[in-house]
Amino acid sequence: MVEALGISLTEFIFYLINFLILVGALAKFLYKPFIEMMDNRKQSIKDALDNAEMTNRRADEKMHNYNKRIARVEEEGREIIREAKQRADAQAADIVAEAQQKASDIIAKAERTIEREKEKAMEDMRQEIAVLAMMAAEKIVEQEIQRVGQEAIVDEVIKQARSTGWQN
Repeated sequence: MVEALGISLTEFIFYLINFLILVGALAKFLYKPFIEMMDNRKQSIKDALDNAEMTNRRADEKMHNYNKRIARVEEEGREIIREAKQRADAQAADIVAEAQQKASDIIAKAERTIEREKEKAMEDMRQEIAVLAMMAAEKIVEQEIQRVGQEAIVDEVIKQARSTGWQN
């Protein structure tokens, strides 16, 4: 069989030994370092992936914490707004109650003033009626003395009352 290739058996054995030496040398000096380099590269890729996964987990945790903080801040903001609205409503109710009280006080004061003015007007009217009665009595007595008719006396009293500014 070796003869069919055109080489002798010794040459074949020599080629075979050279080939085996070459394969052994390549295995020792190239294959093992190549495998070690591939293992190192595989390990560095695995470490990079693990590091990226850990970084992603930390980022997810931070994002989750930030979302919690944002939700808490939003809730606090809504609570502050709710409390401010309640305080404003209470303050508005106080202002309305105070205004109603002041209005009631003003109305009561006005009613008292009206009552005093009414009493004063009644007193003034009584005094004017008394003065008119006195004037009428004077005129009647005067007319009686002069013997003039009573109608003339009443007309005279009304005329004098009008001239003094008294009105019904």
